[in-house]
Amino acid sequence: MIGRRRSTGQHHGGLRKALEEAALALVAERGPHGFTLAEACRRAGVSVAAPYKHFADRDALLVSLAVKGYQEQDRRFTEACSASEDPTEQLAALAAAYVRFAYEEQALFDIMFNAGLDKTRHPELAEVVHALFDTLLPIARRVTGTEAAAFDLLICMASAAHGLAFFLQEGLPGDVQAPLAAAEERAARTARALVEQQLREASSPTTEDSEHGRESPRFSCG
Repeated sequence: MIGRRRSTGQHHGGLRKALEEAALALVAERGPHGFTLAEACRRAGVSVAAPYKHFADRDALLVSLAVKGYQEQDRRFTEACSASEDPTEQLAALAAAYVRFAYEEQALFDIMFNAGLDKTRHPELAEVVHALFDTLLPIARRVTGTEAAAFDLLICMASAAHGLAFFLQEGLPGDVQAPLAAAEERAARTARALVEQQLREASSPTTEDSEHGRESPRFSCG
């Protein structure tokens, strides 16, 4: 009886995709540091020499997935913003989308933030992160008026959403019936509160600033 052979289609155009899918499955099982490139090859059904046509090492494979993760975030954020013309509501939708992405794409999210990838060695990763901020900064700037304050606001929002996403993944007590919806609502509510705080601070310069005609301090979530 002749044994069934593995499909060899992945040795051509589908090799890169097969390796990425295998790595993503392994990350979901063991985390971004819990497997080797050889294991990804075995999971994909290819020889251990095959990946070097596309990836120099495991980090290069993870970088490719991280890039896809940031691109998917960008797509989701753009879609979330399209539901409203109000910048405050757009930022609230962004925060909720951040939480949903982390919940629905846990392996990608883990790679993006926990793999310890060096952006100086992989400029393509730095470029996609900058592209994501290029999407978000104009929205925040409609609230803050300056790019520096807009960046601060985004970092504060992302920090809050990131924490909520982490709590959601850890399954902390509360909102057992609809944990994702509750986390999304908290993220949106926090974003609105941060915008409100920014607007309050922007319209209330300190006494010293008023006396000397200086610009009021930049918004900070610290």
